[in-house]
Amino acid sequence: MNSHADSFFDPVGFTVVPPRQFEDLRVGEVFRAPSRTLTDAHASAFQTVSADNHPIHYDVEYARRHGHSAPVVHGLQVFAFTAPGATLFPQYIGDVFVAFTSASCRFLKEVHAGDTLYPQLEIIKLRTQGDTGIVTTRATVHNQRGELVLDGEHTYSLKAASADEKNEPKKISPASLTQKSLHQRNYQPSTISY
Repeated sequence: MNSHADSFFDPVGFTVVPPRQFEDLRVGEVFRAPSRTLTDAHASAFQTVSADNHPIHYDVEYARRHGHSAPVVHGLQVFAFTAPGATLFPQYIGDVFVAFTSASCRFLKEVHAGDTLYPQLEIIKLRTQGDTGIVTTRATVHNQRGELVLDGEHTYSLKAASADEKNEPKKISPASLTQKSLHQRNYQPSTISY
């Protein structure tokens, strides 16, 4: 079935969310990942990939003898839930992303198979360094009881607009032109370029 509209399809402009630049980001913005209930299969798969064979992660009796109610999910596996790609953040900044430059965290509570995790990233700092934008996010994971099980930070480098680019009208793809996105961006029709 061919239609006239198909001839205008632009795969480059086919985005999940309207693309944004470093200058569009704001401190306090939150990017959530879908919640996920960890299973024994998830823990086993991570044990295989990480090569961490400590019995605290897979031996029920060992874990109990050492004061745990069940085997403890790998901390790095919980930290992996905060990966930017688990959220929509990279969808927004994909074209300006340069590097994931640092990550740190504190493990605050144990996580076990059967726990449901709720990860999110919140922008806590934005600064420029030459033509690079530095984004710092607070990375958190809560469990189904509302307990903070992981607290950390990520830092990313993004391309930032040069002084000349800041004075030019913004260019956006036709695919991202919706009334909502136009309103959110405060674009005036005279500044939209194709």
